[in-house]
Amino acid sequence: MVMVDGRGHLLSAFTIAAHHAEVNTLETLVDVRICERLPERLIYDRAADADWVRQKLDQRGIELICPHRKNRKKPPTQDGRPLRRYRKRWIVERTISWLFNYRRLTIRYEYYPDLFQGFVKMACVLILMRTFCN
Repeated sequence: MVMVDGRGHLLSAFTIAAHHAEVNTLETLVDVRICERLPERLIYDRAADADWVRQKLDQRGIELICPHRKNRKKPPTQDGRPLRRYRKRWIVERTISWLFNYRRLTIRYEYYPDLFQGFVKMACVLILMRTFCN
């Protein structure tokens, strides 16, 4: 999971096991960021369309922007205005593709999760150095 700013600079990155739901770790993603300031908005995909996630992030002062699921039973919580920002999600996908330029991250060769996490952090540092040093 990665969190980036509006220009695609990495703010937070960590790995979880495949059998864990990503929606349960959104708060952890916000907690392990490298900057002190909380983000104002968090753009995420349909997996985060849960009212309890919206409430927890709203208590922290973070607006969750994600499209509603097709089979949502409750009434929608946001109109089309905030969802216009969802079009900027390509920035996140571009940063993920930058991470997949590193072969060790594309296919997980490491047995130990700490080692893989170290390679993720190293790739993040290399991406940030490439961004700021050019």
